[in-house]
Amino acid sequence: MQRRDFFDERLTYSVIGAFFEVYNTLGFGFLEHIYVQALEYELQARGHRVGREVGVVVHYKDLELGGQRLDMIVDDVLVVETKSTFQLSRIATRQTYNYLRATGLQTAMLLHFGPEPHFFRIECHRHRRPSKHNQFTPRDQPSYREGEESSYPEDESV
Repeated sequence: MQRRDFFDERLTYSVIGAFFEVYNTLGFGFLEHIYVQALEYELQARGHRVGREVGVVVHYKDLELGGQRLDMIVDDVLVVETKSTFQLSRIATRQTYNYLRATGLQTAMLLHFGPEPHFFRIECHRHRRPSKHNQFTPRDQPSYREGEESSYPEDESV
């Protein structure tokens, strides 16, 4: 196992543990921002750096196309997207995958605080590195299956 793979695996397990700690404590029914706040607290208590509401600007050559706001980036390498809906939309995986494309990062976790907790690890290895323009900055500055890895999430709405 390579050093990076080991780091990614440990980080993923830590985020999953934090996710279940928050879910088991709060249960289902709160709005997303409540879960995100609790998750940030739990991740920081586990020693992670957390950037919340991270803004990413997407460029095409020298043209600024628009911006996206990510729920959080953990330890500068893992995108974390949270949802607190009754049923997880298929678009959620595509949205999370696009965040990976925009940031140039390779791994994301989609955490669903639904009636039953679910998590998804999404990976993107096939995209080009983002241009010098597509850099993310934290606001505050300091076939895929549940629980399995994916190179590209399935989404029939494309």
